[in-house]
Amino acid sequence: MDPSARVRHPGFRRHDEADRPLPAFGPLLYAPGVTLLSASLPAPRPSASRPTVPDATALALVGAGPRGTSVLERLCASAGELLAPGARLTVHVVDPAPPGAGHVWRTAQPGGLLMNTVASQVTLFTDESVDCSGPIRPGPSLYEWAADGREPGLGPDDYPTRACYGRYLEWAFAEVVRTAPGSVRVRVHAARALRLDETADGHQTLVLDNGLELNGLSAVVLAQGHLPARADREERRLAEHAALYGLRHFPPANPADLDLTAIAPGEPVLLRGLGLNFFDHMALLSGGRGGRYLRAPDGTLRYEPSGHEPRLYAGSRRGVPYQARGDNAKGPYGRHAPAVLTDDVIARFRKRADSGDAPDFLDEIWPLVAKEVETVYYTALLAARDGRRARPEDFRESFLATTHRSPQEAALLDESGIAEADRWSWDRLSRPHPARAFASPRAHRAWLLGRLREDAAQAALGNVAGPLKAALDVLRDLRNELRRIVDHGGLPGTSRRTHLDRWYTPLNAFLSIGPPRRRIEEMAALIEAGVLDVLGPRLTVRLEGGAFLAHSPDVPGSDVRVTTLIEARLPEPDLRRTADDLLGRLLETGGCRPHVIDGYETGGLDVTRRPYRLIDRQGRAHPRRFAFGVPTEGVHWVTAAGARPGVDSVTLSDADAVARAALRVTAGSGAEPSTAETEPRTDRMLNLQALIRYP
Repeated sequence: MDPSARVRHPGFRRHDEADRPLPAFGPLLYAPGVTLLSASLPAPRPSASRPTVPDATALALVGAGPRGTSVLERLCASAGELLAPGARLTVHVVDPAPPGAGHVWRTAQPGGLLMNTVASQVTLFTDESVDCSGPIRPGPSLYEWAADGREPGLGPDDYPTRACYGRYLEWAFAEVVRTAPGSVRVRVHAARALRLDETADGHQTLVLDNGLELNGLSAVVLAQGHLPARADREERRLAEHAALYGLRHFPPANPADLDLTAIAPGEPVLLRGLGLNFFDHMALLSGGRGGRYLRAPDGTLRYEPSGHEPRLYAGSRRGVPYQARGDNAKGPYGRHAPAVLTDDVIARFRKRADSGDAPDFLDEIWPLVAKEVETVYYTALLAARDGRRARPEDFRESFLATTHRSPQEAALLDESGIAEADRWSWDRLSRPHPARAFASPRAHRAWLLGRLREDAAQAALGNVAGPLKAALDVLRDLRNELRRIVDHGGLPGTSRRTHLDRWYTPLNAFLSIGPPRRRIEEMAALIEAGVLDVLGPRLTVRLEGGAFLAHSPDVPGSDVRVTTLIEARLPEPDLRRTADDLLGRLLETGGCRPHVIDGYETGGLDVTRRPYRLIDRQGRAHPRRFAFGVPTEGVHWVTAAGARPGVDSVTLSDADAVARAALRVTAGSGAEPSTAETEPRTDRMLNLQALIRYP
């Protein structure tokens, strides 16, 4: 896209407009229209003398990352409509990290850490596809923002660094504040929220860790994102062993939060896990230690060690890394249009769940998901095989008319000349290793390198023309549809636990939300350079004297002794294990509870349907407290996914619903009608590229 030809977004300034300089965000925030209160406050004092900030009309937003910033933008968008004439609103934004980026996306993190979404498919702003009650206020996607002279060289289908996304978010926060209506004042508190109390008249009081109390709040929105967790029994056991023998054990965490500098060059290190977190550690401990990746004349990538790298070992239950994402060929808005998981089908599932007859995921929903995926695979396969002679649309219609795994489906594949070796196999995808054990680590290494090269080659074919990656991208595209089915008790408890949380969710992550193709190429280069070895499937770790012992039972001779064990994954959201003071105290005092479905405790923070009011221990929805995002995982599904432009992103419509409900409470007009936020409309979607069908 030519940046000069880009449509300018009303309300948001181009980079070359100099009416007011953008702020520089550092340890202490200053931005036009933002008052920083917390930096100069005294240390915490006893409650009786704690400084307070009373406001006649005020609400608080806890968490200033992407979701918190999105809620702030939606508050500003609807304030003119929902606030009483002449009323003024103060929004207190509470987060110890810089607002916009928050902690996870802070700009002060290594440049080698990447997002796993292309730049053109990342946004913070609403567009005409978004089904929400508030005003549509368009703004630039990450790519459009970057192409305006801010991040030279970043293409629409490139994967930005996390720090780059953080800069976009900080800019967005400042722009939201700059363009806020005159009735809205934003106060940023660089502090952590410790406690949420209620006064006799129902107003809320938020206590911060710098000693400040925010009193007289009409509403509080919790949008905290990823939170630290207390160690579980196994993690405590490993930590105690490490302390006893002078080893290192890093529990699940964001790699950017860990101090890995003490790991010496050549030291044996085990990375347990081969998902996205693994690739972050891999980057930090290779290129982050001064090594270089070089492209050979034949196109392959090779690694030139710096000599400062540790000796890396890795493994997991599957023993292979997440599948690479196919190179993007869908543009910013391209999305698979469901053929069988239609609005009518979803509405029937929801009606059943709401009447006490929730569908079983494995028996009733999974066959429809599989049919969507396999239809795209075979249609693309025939188009690639037969070229112009193919009539994939005829096959598509016939294939959709057959039941998943039926004799009629198999007969159609036979008639279409699709060989057994080319047929889709969920079993082969989910368990890629050969049935028999490998003869040696060398044999396993050769097999794995072949698999990594094949995965990179498939990814290079793209997510439209490449049959495999086009099909796997359907899983990502169907997330909104599945959320509408499974959220808020859409499944029985046993099906939610066994079929969704323990089976499909990890399978979906493994197949559809993997790293960019380059990361797979880098992994192969590290193996060939002797920096990394993958031990194999069914990784086991034992404690023995002054070491951690790791091996794969499927690879004889794979045993290794390491002195550092890194849990290469993020902690799972679990309200009972949260290390967040605010949520921990609310749980202790009965102000919140975990979400439970038919006796299955999901670990997520329990909230109502939109607008996501907090539910207390007694099952009562609090009229002034709202929560959404990662801590509600379990009530909602795949809460960590960000907002995309042009596809009616649920993250944006959620933020709008929460913001409008909080404004209504603040204005004293009661709750936003819940029925208005239940089912998405489609009128705004009719003419968008988001409805383009891809083979």
